[in-house]
Amino acid sequence: MSALDLLIAAGVAFLAGGINSIAGGGSLILFPTLVALGLGTVEANVTNSVSQWPGYLGGVAGFRPEYRGQRNRILRLGLVAVLGGTTGSVLLLTTPSEAFDVVVPVLVLLASLLLAVQPLLTTRLRRGEDDGETADPAWLYVALFLATVYGGYFGGALGVILVGVLGLALHRLKLANALKSALSAITATVTVVVFGLFGAVHWGVVAVAAPASLLGGFLGARVAMRVPTTPLRIFIVCFGVAVSVYLFLRI
Repeated sequence: MSALDLLIAAGVAFLAGGINSIAGGGSLILFPTLVALGLGTVEANVTNSVSQWPGYLGGVAGFRPEYRGQRNRILRLGLVAVLGGTTGSVLLLTTPSEAFDVVVPVLVLLASLLLAVQPLLTTRLRRGEDDGETADPAWLYVALFLATVYGGYFGGALGVILVGVLGLALHRLKLANALKSALSAITATVTVVVFGLFGAVHWGVVAVAAPASLLGGFLGARVAMRVPTTPLRIFIVCFGVAVSVYLFLRI
């Protein structure tokens, strides 16, 4: 990549980090940008995953007060996330890149639609919220495993999926949102290890995109309450749908 390409990647990663803090869906911006800059879809996917990893750690730090008394639950659910993230990452690296090229337009479209319905899902979960402590239903572990397999394989809008699953299982939206950050960070850490050791990561992009994503996420968190999320969400969803159509046409 040229210096200009790396500058573009850093700029978009900065925006993606901010978008993740404000509305979610930063991967839907950075992933297609890396493809447009000349990376293959699998290489762009693994590079995107590694580049955005620092931003997840910032999210965990921001929710620290919510984790009091949740140590055992985080350990149980975290183990499931490790298994699911590992399975998804290995699946990505061991299946033909042509198969990913066929699947990725569907995944981008799915992620875009999930982001579009996130406000409706959040409203519904908030109505059924319960302040009391609830036990983890057995189906939560199955659903969490499948969600983190998706997260290891692609990961776009994983946070939306996790909030939905955890909110329905625990009936506590605030806790679900906090656990979402922890489990996203665990899944992302797994992908960093697997992709870093065995994937075709473009480390030049990571070197500029990772700190840019971290900075964007930090600044995005500071302005999240001042920026209207609806117009930004509409833009991201429309952009994601357009990208999925473009990728469909490339098949």
